[in-house]
Amino acid sequence: MSESRREFLGLLASAPALSADPQRQNPLGPRFFVAAVTPVDPAGRLDEGLVPDLLAWLRERGADGVLVMGSNGEFSSFSVQERKRALEVYLRARNGLDVFCQIGTPNLPETLDLMAHAAGAGVEAVLVLPPFYFKNPPLEGLVRYYTRVLEAARIPVLLYHIPGSSGVPITPELLHKLEGHPRLYGLKDSSGDAEGTLRFIREFPRLRILTGSPRHIAVMLSNGAAGAITGNGNILARETAAVFRAFRQGHGVEAAQARLDSVLDQLRGFEGIPAMKFAHGLMGLRQSYCRPPFVEFDDRRKTEFRLRLEQAGLLA
Repeated sequence: MSESRREFLGLLASAPALSADPQRQNPLGPRFFVAAVTPVDPAGRLDEGLVPDLLAWLRERGADGVLVMGSNGEFSSFSVQERKRALEVYLRARNGLDVFCQIGTPNLPETLDLMAHAAGAGVEAVLVLPPFYFKNPPLEGLVRYYTRVLEAARIPVLLYHIPGSSGVPITPELLHKLEGHPRLYGLKDSSGDAEGTLRFIREFPRLRILTGSPRHIAVMLSNGAAGAITGNGNILARETAAVFRAFRQGHGVEAAQARLDSVLDQLRGFEGIPAMKFAHGLMGLRQSYCRPPFVEFDDRRKTEFRLRLEQAGLLA
């Protein structure tokens, strides 16, 4: 077991004694995770050879860890067996990075299967989407679902709040029903609702709240968030890590956030998985591809995006 994993598990065990003071909410300090893309070759297969280069590249740019098979990892386009294989490849190539894994599916058996595999493979924690096919499920149904997950868990569990994609929000009411379970570690909030994230932080001081919104990082850190897990960290790892570094040093966080926001503005309209994978091919990595329903950029989009990256100073 890695030392970082021992720390996470030790932190989980001590959770009831943690202070509500935002500066003490996470003794490990706020962490920056990249919701890593999944490299795919032109034939649509997992490009295992690219993973070590990608992780070394992200670590050199300041990432503390990666999330495997999250939304930006195209998890829904991979089979259960492929998801297990991808996690194993990432773990072998982790290069000192902490590793979380998103293991949610629309059904409980596959979710529990993926969680057991992730725990055995050696991840620090799992992120779990709600069952996302049926919309507006009753609160009691979600409580039962997550209770089964938490009872089976052997490692920390974070719930995944991304209602724009899942269609099933993680509500404060649901968290109150579950917050006493010792395996519930926290929540990733990718709703984009800053006030909602702040409510989670204030209402659940014993849980670790991570934002998925890059523009909210500085304000969330200053209010006690445990960190961030961002997709655009795949290409903006250095700019995102600068916000965390400034926060840890106690000065310059507003300027670092402003720089990140400025680059995000310059790349507006080129968000998403095809953009990040194409950008990697311009930034020192081998380009990877997407699985349907995503498609690669055409020549016009490639030319425009290359210009945007140059103007943002990302190809220097």
